[in-house]
Amino acid sequence: QVQVVESGGGLVQAGGSLRLSCAASGRIPSIDAMGWYRQVPGKQRELVAVISSGGSTTYADFVKGRFTISRDNAKNSVYLQMYSLKPEDTAVYYCKQTIRSSNLVFRYDYWGQGTQVTVSS
Repeated sequence: QVQVVESGGGLVQAGGSLRLSCAASGRIPSIDAMGWYRQVPGKQRELVAVISSGGSTTYADFVKGRFTISRDNAKNSVYLQMYSLKPEDTAVYYCKQTIRSSNLVFRYDYWGQGTQVTVSS
């Protein structure tokens, strides 16, 4: 069974920084993309950033230039470094890891439980 666990959320003032971490554990033959998403009450979960197995990155327009996604394949981990945080960045941040089956044919998405990020003005 695969588990995905996020950490690093918290309360920060506007303009501040936070670093989120996400690690997968269990039986993990191979990991494809890793990504960060966020959700506020009453709204749909939205993509923040994603990084492919090859290291290519994609960012939502609202975080470009402020957030950086990275991964450590040896640790089955993905990180989100957030700078210049704004009150509108307040949300629950979720990590998703797309993991291959043992025969590498199928891919399955695993989500973490979420970590709260609150930015005060």
